[in-house]
Amino acid sequence: MTDLLHRLNRIRHANAWIFGTMLVSSALSLIASFVLSVEAITLAENPNAELSCNINTVISCGTVASSWQSHLFGFPNAFLGLIAEPVVITIAVASLGGVRFPRWFMFCAQVVYTLGLALAYWLFYQSMFHIGALCPWCLLVTVSTTLVFATLTHVNIRANNLYLPAPIQSALAAGIRANLDLVTVVIWMLILILAIVTKYGDQILG
Repeated sequence: MTDLLHRLNRIRHANAWIFGTMLVSSALSLIASFVLSVEAITLAENPNAELSCNINTVISCGTVASSWQSHLFGFPNAFLGLIAEPVVITIAVASLGGVRFPRWFMFCAQVVYTLGLALAYWLFYQSMFHIGALCPWCLLVTVSTTLVFATLTHVNIRANNLYLPAPIQSALAAGIRANLDLVTVVIWMLILILAIVTKYGDQILG
């Protein structure tokens, strides 16, 4: 049993697993961003268009896409995903091939993606408590963005790319080695699911 756990831990910290997870997650986010972009264009042409994921009053991409929150910068938020995710995919693929990016580049990638994560959760909050509807593609973006952020942070802490004070870097690196980042992500995903079920469970099932 101990040997199995040791092997699983070694796999989990291997570049193939970390960058593979980053690649799959960013690819899913790119697909979702593409679909959301197409739907935004469809709604711009015909505001009354029925989208395939308009299932009920709660699960409604059209309601979310028509809100001002989905056009925060004057254009569909999904366009940002079409710009950002190919960069992450490039980082993941190149890293799987053995490329190591400069420290400053990875630090900048962390900063930019942190802003992207903040935007994703801002829209999630708006959908939950102000718009009153959930978009499955937006939820996919939220989850996949979280996973990309987690893997990118894992890599940058492990490689000491974040220009952190030595005590903080040491503590975070120890947490990474102890898989606390994985535990945090799992707990966070469970909290998201619980929040959705608690607020909209009956309406979703109905």
